[in-house]
Amino acid sequence: MEKRVIYKSLLILAVVGLCAYFTFPLNKRINLGLDLRGGMHLLLKIDTSSLEGQAKIDATDRAVEVIRNRIDQFGVRETSIVKQGEDEIVVQLPGVTDRQRAIDVIGKTALLEFKLVSDDVEKRKQALAGTVPEGFELKYTEDDSEPVLLEKQAVLTGDSLTDAAVHFSQTEFNEPVVAIKFNAEGAKKFAEITAANVGKRLAIVLDGKVQSAPRIKESIPSGEAVITGRFSVEQAQDLSLILRVGALPAPMHIEEERTVGPLLGQDSINKGLKASLIGCALVFVFMALYYLLAGLISDFALSLNLLMILGGLGLLPILFPGVSATLTLPGIAGMALSLGMAVDANVLINERIREEIKAGKALRSAIENGYSRAFSAIFDSNLTTLIAAFFLFQFGTGPIRGFAVTLTIGLISSMFTAIVVTRTIFEALLDLGILKKSLPMLRLIGETKLDFISKRRIFYFISILVIAIGLISYFKKGKEAYGIDFVGGQLQEYMFKNTPDIDKVRKVLKDINLGDASIQQFKDNPRAVLIRTSEDKNQVLTDKLKQVFPEQDIQILRIERVGPVAGSHLKTKAIHALIWALLGILIYVALRFKHFNFAIAGVIALLHDVVVTLGFLALTNRQIDLLSVTAFLTIAGYSINDTIVIYDRVRENSRMLRKLSLYELINLSVNQMLGRTILTSGVTLLVVLSILLFGGEVLSNFAFALFVGFISGVYSTVFIASPLVLAWSRKGSR
Repeated sequence: MEKRVIYKSLLILAVVGLCAYFTFPLNKRINLGLDLRGGMHLLLKIDTSSLEGQAKIDATDRAVEVIRNRIDQFGVRETSIVKQGEDEIVVQLPGVTDRQRAIDVIGKTALLEFKLVSDDVEKRKQALAGTVPEGFELKYTEDDSEPVLLEKQAVLTGDSLTDAAVHFSQTEFNEPVVAIKFNAEGAKKFAEITAANVGKRLAIVLDGKVQSAPRIKESIPSGEAVITGRFSVEQAQDLSLILRVGALPAPMHIEEERTVGPLLGQDSINKGLKASLIGCALVFVFMALYYLLAGLISDFALSLNLLMILGGLGLLPILFPGVSATLTLPGIAGMALSLGMAVDANVLINERIREEIKAGKALRSAIENGYSRAFSAIFDSNLTTLIAAFFLFQFGTGPIRGFAVTLTIGLISSMFTAIVVTRTIFEALLDLGILKKSLPMLRLIGETKLDFISKRRIFYFISILVIAIGLISYFKKGKEAYGIDFVGGQLQEYMFKNTPDIDKVRKVLKDINLGDASIQQFKDNPRAVLIRTSEDKNQVLTDKLKQVFPEQDIQILRIERVGPVAGSHLKTKAIHALIWALLGILIYVALRFKHFNFAIAGVIALLHDVVVTLGFLALTNRQIDLLSVTAFLTIAGYSINDTIVIYDRVRENSRMLRKLSLYELINLSVNQMLGRTILTSGVTLLVVLSILLFGGEVLSNFAFALFVGFISGVYSTVFIASPLVLAWSRKGSR
């Protein structure tokens, strides 16, 4: 073998070895995302409206430290607590499924105040009548709802606390209480307050709620007090925890919450892997049967591609410290999809080699020319998809970023395996004499001679009609077209032991004033029930369902809640992602082909595919969510691929066939590339179809959008993008 082939082989072995090292063992190299192993994702917003100056500037940073201290003592491992913007915090808690307890621990402000209770009977009567005297506030105790009139000004706060611990009362009920201890200054002040107010009541107020209001019997110089409130042991432990680590600097509320139960996480892993394996197997079988030896070489390259994706995820934290290698459910779909997309390059190369052999070139020359002539189309098409992936990462959150990372690594590795690995194998086989004179391949679609351009107005009309019907359906639905990601609301999904009576479920919702909630069951698993509500009554709903269906062993699969502000923010980010992706592709194509008409026509075609997909989602009553936007951007990146392949052929033909008009060049190029366009998109659709059929409900909308978008991409490449180049060209058209 030539030295060049040996050196390339050594490079490939080094890359494969490196990827294998950073892939195995999988459980140590790559973390599973919350959507796969279960856990909570929270977006918290700090209300700094009551703060001023430096306290307002530092509030979010202080809140991050308080939350981190609380979670550390709560005992959750591998947490992620990140400041986002000026007043938001993203918290991820792997494995945490006790939703309410986690929210209580993280979100409780823990502002502890001691306020004197007024014993003025007249003022108390006024307050109860609705006229609260100035300087006072009317509250009700948590334990027995007794009305108490408090002085607004606290005489002591929790800033002076040094410790808080769970004790048990000496009463006959032996109830848990929280014993607190003040520092020296606080103890002195507490002793002075109790000495000066013997006989009066002192209310212990936590986050504006009166936990108890005991009467002061004597001065308490020890600096110790007890908070009672009919706590459970767990509640008392959590309260003592948050009091020990300190109060938040300002109130905080949850803008976005996504909780995934372990049952759904495991189900997602099973279905995601099953769909991916089926899709990949279909691709492998097709390539082997259609391209024979060349197909087997492509399959080997695709196998390395999978290893390189996993290795890339494992290597990510090494190359970019602080970035974790996290595999999400969309990430698994991204792996399968990137393998489907990797086939594009192999098909382009194999078809180019076929053309060179047909032209009478020797096998070595045919292979060499096939790779060199396919390179520009492969590079351009992959780069445009990378542009879309970049904006997905830039504007995406959580699992969507996981998809963007996986897709990016997959695209980069696919270029390496398709261009370097397969070529090295071909060259090695030629040098060893295994490949000699022929490289047989099957052919289903020959070169056509259809006049596509002359029928362009008919297809313009069809596209406008389809888009109009879809948009009418979309606008008619209004807010109902969107999932909770964009309009806010709450989604909870339960798994029943047996298929439940939906009428009984609907009655439960009416009983707790959620009659307007929507209920959805799934054909492939009728035991799962998805409930969408406009407000957060999850705990009440869960308790009521378990009460009405005691024999069903109800499990929470997931809970998602997005506030209207967060929903609007996510919607804005999604629109920005689409606009920037389209702009990025437009600029790149314009620069690459040195003609703005090509770029505008290509972007209009991919915008056509996105709008068609949007319309089909509305027509089939599928809601638009963050994964739908992920699909739109993937469609934009992938749709331009086929268009660029045809543009590349137009550019090549224009150099070789200078006498042909642009009309003839475009028609010829579309006909030459039609079989390739159908093949590349068709093979990728095998993967998408397997995700749609076997990937489960979480990926259903995503896969459906891709399925529609990719089919539309083939159509728009032939009937929209190519004719539009001609329509806007100064060279004229027929």
